[in-house]
Parts: sequence; C-alpha cells; structure tokens
Amino acid sequence: MTATQWSQTDLLREMNQVVETNLNRHIGVAKEWYPHEFIPWSDGRNFDGLMDGEAWSPDDAPISEVARSALIVNLLTEDNLPSYHHEIALIFGRDDAWGEWVHRWTAEEGRHGIAMRDYMLVKRMVDPKALEDFRMTHMSQGYESAHSGELLHSLAYVSFQELATRVSHRNTGKFTDDPMADQLLQRIAADENLHMIFYRNLLGAALELDPNGSMMAIRDVVKGFQMPGTDIPGFQRKAVEMAVAGIYDLRQHRDDVVAPVLRFWKVWDLEGLSDEGEAARLELSAFMDDLDTKASRFEDKRDTLAARMNL
Repeated sequence: MTATQWSQTDLLREMNQVVETNLNRHIGVAKEWYPHEFIPWSDGRNFDGLMDGEAWSPDDAPISEVARSALIVNLLTEDNLPSYHHEIALIFGRDDAWGEWVHRWTAEEGRHGIAMRDYMLVKRMVDPKALEDFRMTHMSQGYESAHSGELLHSLAYVSFQELATRVSHRNTGKFTDDPMADQLLQRIAADENLHMIFYRNLLGAALELDPNGSMMAIRDVVKGFQMPGTDIPGFQRKAVEMAVAGIYDLRQHRDDVVAPVLRFWKVWDLEGLSDEGEAARLELSAFMDDLDTKASRFEDKRDTLAARMNL
C-alpha cells in the first residue's frame, strides 16, 4: 500500500501498535500525584453566601492582575474536558490502545482542573462568582476543533497544543510569585509535556506512513493554530496581557513550541515528498519566517503595549 492510499481507518488500525507502545511508555514514566497534597487547606476560609463568610476582594491574594488572568485562562482551558474528550474519542475511538489512551488522558487532564481550582479558591486568588460565570459560559459553548474528526490534523494540533499549555502553565506558576502555586503548576506542566511526547511520537509515526498527508496537516495546523480557550470571555485582552508579561507570546510560540516539534519530526529533511507535500513544506517554511518577523515586531513594541495597558 502506498502512502497516498491510506484511509483514516487504515491509519488508525496500522498505528494501534505505536499507540500501545507509547501508552505503555507513558504509564511507565508518568508520576502519580494527588491534588489534595498541593492545597494549603488551612489557609482557606468561608466566602459570603450560605456560609456567611467574607466576600472576595482582590486584596485577598497578593498577585498581579496579569497573574490572575493567566490562572483563569489556564484553568478554563482545562475545564472544557467533556468537549475535549468527545473530540478525541470521536477520532480515536474507544477500543484497544486508542480507547485506553483517551480515558487515561481525560483522567489526567481532569486532575489538573481539580487541583488548580482548589488552589485558586483556597488561596482566594480569584473571584469565585466570576470564575463560575466564566466556566458556565465557556463550557456551555462547547468546543470543536478546526479539523474535527481528522486524525492527522488532530495529532498535529495536540502535539503543539500540549507543549503550548506546558509553557503557559510553567510561566504562569513563576509569575504568581507564590512558591506552592509554582510547584503545583510545575507538576501540571510535567504532565502536559508527557502528553505532548505521546502525540508527537504518534504524528512522527504517521509521517513515516503518510508523509504527504501529514505534511499538509502540519502546515494547516501551524498556520491556523489557536488555543482551545479562544472563546473564553475576554480572552483576547487576557492573551495580550499574558504576551506582554512574557507568560506566552509569539516568540515563545514560534521558538519554544512550534520549531522544536518540527525539528523532532525532521520536516525539513524529509525526502520523496509529492508535489503537494513539497508545496506544503515550502508554505510552512514561509509561514515560520513570517512568524519570526511578527515575533520580533511584537518584542520591539512590548514596552509601549505594557504602558498602554497599565501593566
């Protein structure tokens, strides 16, 4: 069977052994951890309402508004788990190693949301009412990826997205200036890195089976990449705040997320691509150059943006 003849069903079946190998690898290296051990429960106190506690105030937690925005975005991104589970279960199925991974990944991502919400509320880092309103709005809209149901596009997307999430969590932890929050987000970032490795390895195997289809999928995903939280209320301003603060910006996206994964896949060294595959690679290369230019321009005007946004 030639590369151009692979159907999605054929690819799923052919890659099952690769999935099983990487699932076993993941389980072997993943560190079990428990959210309750990271939460300073004794620091908590009742909020207003049924418990007749104190209403939340920004003065409750000595963190910046940028750190607060980043925590909210990162948590809400984790929150839409039912939609994410549906997306990957729809593509990967629920049988064999594919299905086992779907459930394992969902359980691990759910743990991230539990731990982050507990920590943020116990430490009174965010307004609990506003956070719940954000969650309801975000989850009520659901989530559907730009390439829903497409195996190669989905594998490419989550390879980049998991690494982007790792970078965002890691930098947010540092930015809170809260040692325990930093430690928790480091722990979550370590999980996200393992998720990235899993998906990255799968797309690497797909590149060997269907280099042209995979290259076109990579091009499409890199050019149209958006994080899952783009429909979070006020996301655009929060994203700009995070970029200006250096939590997640264009330079990090290009140099720390996209470029390393492309290098791992050796996309610039692949031989024997079809005309379509080669055209996709050239388009990808041009886009990466353009992204470099845009990242440099953003860095040049960062201070101006910070002053304009009172950051």
